[in-house]
Amino acid sequence: MLFYNTTLEHEIDGMAELGGVTRQYLSHQDEIAPSLRVIRQRYGSTLHCGAAEADLVAKTCPVDGAFDERRVELDGLEVLPTPGHTPGSTCFLASSRDGLTYLFTGDTILRDAEGKWFAGYIPGYSDRDALATSLSELARLAPDIVISSGFVGDSGVTELGERAWADCVDEALRSLPGGQANAG
Repeated sequence: MLFYNTTLEHEIDGMAELGGVTRQYLSHQDEIAPSLRVIRQRYGSTLHCGAAEADLVAKTCPVDGAFDERRVELDGLEVLPTPGHTPGSTCFLASSRDGLTYLFTGDTILRDAEGKWFAGYIPGYSDRDALATSLSELARLAPDIVISSGFVGDSGVTELGERAWADCVDEALRSLPGGQANAG
């Protein structure tokens, strides 16, 4: 299973060492690139994305599954539509064999170089109210590790440790124009 996308050939090659890719999940339209077709052809994977952006994605690579409501896939992957950053933004919640819960947030919520959380709001494009609602929904989750596709700094991977996820989301909500707090 692959979340997001890459255009780096060495990363696409490296997927073979990890067992290949059966399914690829996009968090939003910024991940559309010709590499979607390359990954599909090389590994025989299926492609899944938010329904609001499926037509746009399909111009580059066929879409096998589109979602517009919260659901759980057969393997327990939870699909969480989180419109706001873009109309089809989607987050994913996955539990691992080691008992940890991973939240893949795309660009819905991410950290800056100082480690402060902010909302993936693009003035003039993003839907501020939809993003605030999506963030409030995410605040109800309890991930151990958060993985953003976009990030500032060295890594988009954050181990929360003792910090409450709802506090991180509150910090991001305050970054929105007219910011609010106490999401969870």
